[in-house]
Amino acid sequence: MHFGLMVMMTQTLKTIVSSYHDYDKNSCLCPLPISRPRSRQWRPSRIGTLAVAIAALLISTTAWLSLVFSDATTCCFHLLKGLGSIVEQECLSLKHILFGIAGSSQLWKRRKEYVRLWWRPNYMRGHVWLEEQVHEEPGDDLLPPIMISGDISYFRYTNPIGHPSGLRISRIVRESFRLGLSDVRWFVLCDDDTIFNVNNLVDVLSKYNSSEMIYIGSPSESHSANTYFSHSMAFGGGGIAISHPLAKALSEILDECIERYPKLYGSDDRLHACITELGIPLTWEHGFHQWDIRGDAHGLLSSHPIAPFVSIHHVEAVNPFYPGLSSLDSLKLFTKAMKADPKSFLQRSICYDDARHLTFSVSLGYVIQVLPNIVFPRELERSERTYSAWNGISQGNEFDFDAREPYKSVCKRPTLFFLKDTRREGNASWGSYVRGRDKDDFKKRILCFPHFPPLRNVGEIQVAVQPLSKNWHLVPRRLCCRQSQAGKEILQISVGECAKGAFSSVY
Repeated sequence: MHFGLMVMMTQTLKTIVSSYHDYDKNSCLCPLPISRPRSRQWRPSRIGTLAVAIAALLISTTAWLSLVFSDATTCCFHLLKGLGSIVEQECLSLKHILFGIAGSSQLWKRRKEYVRLWWRPNYMRGHVWLEEQVHEEPGDDLLPPIMISGDISYFRYTNPIGHPSGLRISRIVRESFRLGLSDVRWFVLCDDDTIFNVNNLVDVLSKYNSSEMIYIGSPSESHSANTYFSHSMAFGGGGIAISHPLAKALSEILDECIERYPKLYGSDDRLHACITELGIPLTWEHGFHQWDIRGDAHGLLSSHPIAPFVSIHHVEAVNPFYPGLSSLDSLKLFTKAMKADPKSFLQRSICYDDARHLTFSVSLGYVIQVLPNIVFPRELERSERTYSAWNGISQGNEFDFDAREPYKSVCKRPTLFFLKDTRREGNASWGSYVRGRDKDDFKKRILCFPHFPPLRNVGEIQVAVQPLSKNWHLVPRRLCCRQSQAGKEILQISVGECAKGAFSSVY
């Protein structure tokens, strides 16, 4: 409805501009004789026409601005040079994105369950690219169709520690483009062990003009990996978004280009080398996560940057996110929370209970940390290093982001409440977080006396999240929160966008 109204207003503006162009042109070619008096009947008619035109212009402009700056607006418009030249373009949606998922025939039987968690049949387009055909099982029709990659035997590969499959995977963007599917604006590459938040992916890509050559993604968390490959290279496990014009250029030069780089390790560095030859830099979006880590991912999940969460990778290499669940069941709860409120998922909120001297650090959809003292946001924004890098190194200088050591004193360690369940209630979302088993509980009671663990009688924290504005992702800010006691064993926290002009974390 809004789109049709905008088109109607566009036509009105074009008509007004065109009529004045014609009038000015006719005035210059056929001026009225100066000595000839103008008709009294013409003058009011002329003034009336001008008044109607001005009124129409003002009404159209007002309606236009109200729609453009309204949160309900869902269409994007690009103004081109030239008076009265307005081209309408439908806003970006999932149908404009073609996914190229790199997989392995040997691993697909297990890893397809990860793809199933985020793939939306009938709403998304894409393919899983394997080296050979696999047996289809019941339910596989709800997954992206399988394509077999082209022959790579004629390409040179001389890296002593890598695998030639990097050649095959680097060509997925070329093979996807050459399928010739219509109305594709973005080609998104990822691995079969990647989890995507597709709602946020659309929001992030909608910030950019897909008619330009654009290369979007994120480097690794590992300093060693970035140093070996490049600090300006998008790592494919976290997802790489390539605009249509760039994909078109790559489809023409890629095979010739990768032949110049037989010594490179894998697919991401070959793709980066060819994009670099085209002169296109990396556009770094902080919501894409390569996740070159192993072990306990708690420190990263509980300190997500203030940016829309888009993806994570290597989900098999980390411990289950939630206690008491298997890796796959943890990912099912993780994606359930993500789907319940995609925009605010994993966003942070920090608030304080001054009376009890407590700090609440909320990571929506994952965990609430209750610290037994006042901890300032600058410290909490740093990721607690509970993990090691993909190469096994866990020293602080191995990570290319702000990190901190876990608290050594048990008296400073937080009490953790993990997500148990979540649901949508109208425009808001609701989550239940239950107290996790604390292996240091006995030590805290002895060593921290007379200070007992915080909220020792509280077993559940209920969180209500108000919807974020449509354009929050354009100028994001950490969310605000407010806590209240709902009973002896239940605490309630309200989370939402901070009020304009607010100077604290209180919601």
